[in-house]
Amino acid sequence: MLYQAYELSYAAVAPARIAAGIGAQFWRSPLNPIADSWLARTSAAALDVFENMTRRYPKPIWGISETKVNGRGVAVAVEPVLKKPFGSLLHFRRDESGLKAAGGAPAAPKVLIVAPMSGHYATLLRGTVEAMLPEHDVYITDWADARQVPISLGRFDLNDYVDYLIEFLRVIGPRAHAMAVCQPGPALLAATAILSEDRSGARPSTVTIMGSPIDARLSPTVPNRLSMERPYKWFERNMVYTVPAPYPGMLRRVYPGFVQLYSFLSMNSDRHLNAHYDYFKNLVKGDGDSADKHRAFYDEYLSVCDMTEEFYLQTIREVFQEHALAEGKMMHRGRRVNLGAIADVALMTVEGESDDISGIGQTQAAHDLCPNIPERMKTDWVQPGVGHYGVFNGSRWKSEIQPRIAGFIRKHDAASAEPKLRVVGR
Repeated sequence: MLYQAYELSYAAVAPARIAAGIGAQFWRSPLNPIADSWLARTSAAALDVFENMTRRYPKPIWGISETKVNGRGVAVAVEPVLKKPFGSLLHFRRDESGLKAAGGAPAAPKVLIVAPMSGHYATLLRGTVEAMLPEHDVYITDWADARQVPISLGRFDLNDYVDYLIEFLRVIGPRAHAMAVCQPGPALLAATAILSEDRSGARPSTVTIMGSPIDARLSPTVPNRLSMERPYKWFERNMVYTVPAPYPGMLRRVYPGFVQLYSFLSMNSDRHLNAHYDYFKNLVKGDGDSADKHRAFYDEYLSVCDMTEEFYLQTIREVFQEHALAEGKMMHRGRRVNLGAIADVALMTVEGESDDISGIGQTQAAHDLCPNIPERMKTDWVQPGVGHYGVFNGSRWKSEIQPRIAGFIRKHDAASAEPKLRVVGR
């Protein structure tokens, strides 16, 4: 009943939210003789904060229409390459004539960015995409909101997620590069192992894994401890709900995005409360730039989507409770995932020094789990002074992390042209 209660509460507060929006416009109106007074600014700011905290945030747009190559603007078009019920493969196609005029590489490395399916839309990685675009031909996984997928289109679990990644890599073409941000690290490693064992040309040239729970037993964080302290049945009983009407996915069992969001907000409640108080103060004093930055961040952060029951629960069990990949016990369609089959795919891991979601060592574990990748093809980086979000977004990502990843991709792009695969028995 939680989902229904959430929808009812949203509907119940709608009149107040609408009134707050109208009231804020009234106090700021140039026709209001006291619009510049402290009373008007304070009233408008308070109403604006209330309206922003109670409204629903739709799926954000990418808003990427251009990138800079050698200092010159190159137009970018966001195009779906493959559409599937639970996710699409998007291509950020750079204009060829503009790229040529800017002196860009005509055959830039193809990079698949694997976005997490963890309550937020892929647009959360907008900064990740923007930093990769100048030197790379970028693709991204755009996962669907489960409440928008009719139940007639079937189920979607962790095995389906791996299958989607395999299909996406095949569509992109031979020996592309793949980056997993946070949650999909285990799935991308599994897909790479399967493609390697099958001697498929679609196996990536490099895999970069960022802030990911490859082995969640190492440096456990609050979410890791919660998943271990609670039995599987607790998650099944308390975290999964039925999508109500009138959503297209009505009757589908899901882990609601708003539940995930409230979990994240509660972990850092003081920081979020202070951010909204600062937003209020900036509105009162007329600091539009700071207020715009606040809105831009929370418009993205508060926009959430649902996960299917089967994907959520399987991830809890296999990644956070049984540590199936780290233990060498992960199965895919009745087949054991053999990380020893990965022999000619370069591996880079990136972690944040202050990551409170995936602790230090959890991502680095991938190197030990892939023993047949030569040491010369392995790279690890721990970024000082950043948390989980800073691993793939923000100033440190742009100035320190992304250049290292770009260099890693350049180094191993041509080196992987001739496959030298050695498969180790399962």
